[in-house]
Amino acid sequence: MTPQPDADFPIGRRIQRYRERVGMSRPVLAGLVGRSAEWVKAVETGRLQVPKLPMLLKLAQALGLEDLADLTGNGHAVSVERFAGSRHAALSAVQSALTQYRMAPAGDPPSVPHLAHRLDQAWQVRHSSPDHRTQLGILLPDLIRDAQAAVRLLRGVERRNARCVLSGVYQLADFYVAYQPAPELVWMVADRAVTEGQEADDPYVAAGGAWAMVQALRDAGRWDEALTLAHDAIRQLLPHLDSAPADWRGMVGALEAEIAYVHARRGRHGEAWAHWEAADQIARILGPEYRHVQSSFSCSVMSAHAVTLGVELRRPAEALRAADALDPTTIASVPRRSRHLIEVARAYQQRDERHAVWALLAAAERTATETIRYNGFAREMLVDLRRRPPTGHGDDVRALCERVGIPA
Repeated sequence: MTPQPDADFPIGRRIQRYRERVGMSRPVLAGLVGRSAEWVKAVETGRLQVPKLPMLLKLAQALGLEDLADLTGNGHAVSVERFAGSRHAALSAVQSALTQYRMAPAGDPPSVPHLAHRLDQAWQVRHSSPDHRTQLGILLPDLIRDAQAAVRLLRGVERRNARCVLSGVYQLADFYVAYQPAPELVWMVADRAVTEGQEADDPYVAAGGAWAMVQALRDAGRWDEALTLAHDAIRQLLPHLDSAPADWRGMVGALEAEIAYVHARRGRHGEAWAHWEAADQIARILGPEYRHVQSSFSCSVMSAHAVTLGVELRRPAEALRAADALDPTTIASVPRRSRHLIEVARAYQQRDERHAVWALLAAAERTATETIRYNGFAREMLVDLRRRPPTGHGDDVRALCERVGIPA
């Protein structure tokens, strides 16, 4: 058995030791966690401070470690699964469909209109199902393979249309692979969504891929790249808005909302709210009945975004005022509604109001079980609640942790 790193090894040296043990280069590890090879080197050599928990989890997953203590060296076993969640049962099948490359698929090309119809139905299932990952896990493998086959077999205008559908399939797959222990797939599907949209010469479809990539860049802390990509996607859409369908304007609003989120994540209060107001104005122009399918951009979701901005800016009072002004049932997407409840719970956690945190996480689970199961913020809050349960709810917290799949 290969010996473990010495107990007094710093975290950077531990990362280097495990990386070298599996024969992984710095550029490969950097790509898996969304950073540069220079960043990995700086962490390993101690020139940068120790990464925070979310990044440590990504590093542990990329290195195939099951115990976070292998990196932290604290001597106490800390399951990576506790914070990061386990692989969904269908992840291997989706991954296989994404990585199987057949240069010349057999048979006649699939019908592009039928593929588009299947994609529309899959989006409906995604937004209406509490077990949305399980449902997507059933639909995605065949949808990915068929859309890829259409692009390879068709030519001319039909191929262009097939590329638009395939980009949409990758955009949908992004919702499935997110927050699972396969970070390389998040980057893969986002990059392919952008590329297929660009190859189809369709600014709207390419912008949908950019929307997914912006979130991956934001979560990796690559804020400047996220902002540049979002602004560029908006610039590509603006010349077409006067004559384009409403969804083109909705995509601009969704990108503005993501820009606001990036600024909030980096602590820029004024810039965050300026872009939120720009997005909110677009939502109001589109009207209370409008909802963008991919992003859920709508008037109600803009109110939910206001909660998130308050949380990210560490201003829980602002977040809770925004939460009080929104009826969660007006959020049409069931997974998005559950995520909103988790965001409100984060605001209460910042005020250490554990009874409220518990109540909201329980409501999030009732709304969409698979949202809370794979949401890192929710899992961290549940771990904290189990350590310090609100009075009278110790058994309830432990039961919820068990249902969500958080190891004791």
